[in-house]
Amino acid sequence: MLDELKTFLGMTTLVSPQPTPGLQFIGDFRHTQAEDADIIPAAQIVEQILSRVLPDWRTAIPVDGTDRWQQHHEAALRAVAKLERQAEVDERLGENAPRMNAAQLHPWVWGGASSLWRSGHLREAVRAAAVKVNAEAQNKLGTRDLSETALFQMAFSSDQASIQKPRLRLPEDDHGRTARSVRRGMMAFAEGCYAALRNPTSHDLLADIPEQEALDGATGGL
Repeated sequence: MLDELKTFLGMTTLVSPQPTPGLQFIGDFRHTQAEDADIIPAAQIVEQILSRVLPDWRTAIPVDGTDRWQQHHEAALRAVAKLERQAEVDERLGENAPRMNAAQLHPWVWGGASSLWRSGHLREAVRAAAVKVNAEAQNKLGTRDLSETALFQMAFSSDQASIQKPRLRLPEDDHGRTARSVRRGMMAFAEGCYAALRNPTSHDLLADIPEQEALDGATGGL
């Protein structure tokens, strides 16, 4: 990623035109080191890197009217600094806690949320993750009659399974007291996720939510 960003920085650095005898430039006639035809393919990759390293770069960094690529250029400068110095910053500021990679969430969660997350629609990403988990659970259980809380209550019920009422069981479920306790917990957890995470994102017309809050919500979808 660093190599891609540094190459892009070189391409988008503004340079002045070569001096021409008898010709004086008035104003800013600087142009990028590389031509747009070369920058555009590189930007396709760099934008994906920036979205991972600085998710809010498009809104946090002002658009510079000097040149179409200068917002990208500043974002790449910041991303390089973050990638090269983040470990040092965390160590010196005492924030060396473990970090979570959203892309390593369960495929049901990240598959539903990823495109919205990358475009900055965090509230919609959490809602989409909840919808995806519900749909995939329906597929796994082979039912469309129930959804959300009721679906997971049926799935993790300790009652006997039937064709009409299929169940989900963890691999280590031995039908003992601990296993039954885990099932009750899964039902309660599912109810909490849909009541406290999915429903507000669907029913309330609120502003978008902070990234950490959205990530916590997506993690709840597990």
